[in-house]
Amino acid sequence: QVQLVESGGGLVQAGGSLRLSCAASGRTSSISAMGWFRQAPGKEREFVSAIMWSGGPTAYTDSVKGRFTCSKDNAKNTVYLQMNSLKPEDSAVYSCALRTRDWSGRLPFTVGAYDVWGQGTSVTVSS
Repeated sequence: QVQLVESGGGLVQAGGSLRLSCAASGRTSSISAMGWFRQAPGKEREFVSAIMWSGGPTAYTDSVKGRFTCSKDNAKNTVYLQMNSLKPEDSAVYSCALRTRDWSGRLPFTVGAYDVWGQGTSVTVSS
């Protein structure tokens, strides 16, 4: 079993930056990919970014490309989401999630593709 603990959310002004962390513990050898999702009030949870657990390929939703960077620290079993040039529309609860199943093709980007979820961390961007 694997657990996820997120940190790094907060309040920031538009144009500012935040870095979210997602630390995995337990049977991390079972992880195949990690994803970041967000959910704003009254909206559905949406895909933000994903990275292969082994490192390398990443994926981003169009609205964050060029502003957000997903990376992984292998030694710490931690995935990061560096968020730059934040906009008010980026305000949401951000959750990391892991997948334990293999897949083919592009990195998984749907909610149902992930098996274990973190508790979420709130990001508020003021205008």
